[in-house]
Amino acid sequence: MNFENIRVVMINTSHPGNIGAAARVMKNMGLKRLYLVEPKSFPNYEATAMASGADDLLSQAVVCSSFEQALQGCHLVLGTTARERKIQHEFIAAREAGILSAEESVQYEVALVFGRERTGLTNEETGLCHKLINIPTNPEYSSLNVASAVQIVTYELMMSLRAQMNTDDSGSGSGSGSSAEPDKIETESGVEYASSENMQRFYQHLEQTLIDIDFLKIKQSPQLMPKLRHIYNRVRLEQEELNILRGILSKTQKLL
Repeated sequence: MNFENIRVVMINTSHPGNIGAAARVMKNMGLKRLYLVEPKSFPNYEATAMASGADDLLSQAVVCSSFEQALQGCHLVLGTTARERKIQHEFIAAREAGILSAEESVQYEVALVFGRERTGLTNEETGLCHKLINIPTNPEYSSLNVASAVQIVTYELMMSLRAQMNTDDSGSGSGSGSSAEPDKIETESGVEYASSENMQRFYQHLEQTLIDIDFLKIKQSPQLMPKLRHIYNRVRLEQEELNILRGILSKTQKLL
């Protein structure tokens, strides 16, 4: 199985033991790429102890100074959160996230994002995610350890990847045609989605243009850009569509 296009991103992890536990879970599920955004303490002996044989993942972990840096090269970003948001995002279950990640990783880079132990992801960080993963828990005790969340999501991903491989193997051997899921992957394979960094450049360009035409006043309308981010993340722009929008923005600025 090929997991090279899938990365796990952990943001501002407070307890190094959680990083080690997550690395152990990742190795159990066949994942190798761990990205850490400003961890409180790393490297750390507690992380190594909790990794329990997954030291190689810790030694190869990419430590990033920002969430945007951790998402470079990604075309699909799925964030886990239990918090309700003022801006309504599209929530999917962990199983659906596993299926979607398995499909997309055939061609694109996928990021599975996990927030802080106590506060999760900020509104700004969820604004960089295409969809949010919700893991149902007991409402009387909803606190879920971040490493446990990694285990649940990556387990669903592994099961989806295995099902995908089994379907591909049976289809190639029988010559009787493939099932609906591989057909879906094939029809979408020619689509080039905009990468995370290109989307960030677009949002910066859009914000500046809205300021230039006096439509956006940041202090008076602080929620406008997050709402616009949500709209475009929900649509999930192709690179060609993004180029058209950037061209419109550039022409608008030129006319000003």
